[in-house]
Amino acid sequence: MNILYQLNDDDCFFPPADRASDEGLLAFGGDLSPQRLIVAYTNGIFPWYNEDEPLLWWSLDPRLVIRPGEMRVSKSLKRTIKSGKFEVRIDTNFREIMLHCAETPRKEQEGTWIQDEMVDAYCELHKLGIAHSFESYQDGELVGGLYGVSIGKAFFGESMFHTVADASKVAFYHLHQFLQEHGFKLIDCQQETEHLKSLGAYAVSRKDFLDELKTLTVEPSLVGNWGIGNYEELYLSIQQPERLHFRAYNMDEDVALSDD
Repeated sequence: MNILYQLNDDDCFFPPADRASDEGLLAFGGDLSPQRLIVAYTNGIFPWYNEDEPLLWWSLDPRLVIRPGEMRVSKSLKRTIKSGKFEVRIDTNFREIMLHCAETPRKEQEGTWIQDEMVDAYCELHKLGIAHSFESYQDGELVGGLYGVSIGKAFFGESMFHTVADASKVAFYHLHQFLQEHGFKLIDCQQETEHLKSLGAYAVSRKDFLDELKTLTVEPSLVGNWGIGNYEELYLSIQQPERLHFRAYNMDEDVALSDD
């Protein structure tokens, strides 16, 4: 049975992520407050929805990941990195990175899932030192980059874009190097793409992913501006009550169930 849960408005918690449907859909509703987003990522959950949909929350199975120290760097990419063709900056232009990610056309995708409220929400996380951007510039122009959320020793990649070949790969390389230097253990790439697989990403089961997060997200987080080195280690975990109640719906039969 595929069950969809309705989130409560008076708290920021979620049902267990392993209750997500076969497609990875777990819940709807709630908001994009910093507290709820922190709880979501800590528990292997992320928001993903279109303009005409309610706020939807997902936990995919399998999950695409890559570990710092395991990035696959081709000979041509090595040459590009060494050439200095791109200048890479960190945490200097977060909103523009998100807007470019939203505006860049994707294969087999109409429109964008990065709505205005998503941009505002993640920019708030960036101001709090929890969301970060890696940016590639060519002749002073932003031509590629990525953004994501950092909790504990895990980095949750959200989206990337490029307008010049290899610009996003170079940004990802610098992210990978930074995370490796600072003791991170996991980069979450969410869903499978050939672009990320070419860089060394691979799929793991949701169970293994969630089990690993239990260890990694209770570690102190590197909070602040990574670009200027103005950061400190802080604990971001939010204590969850032992018992939570959610309204549930049977998606197979489109009927409401008793509260869980």
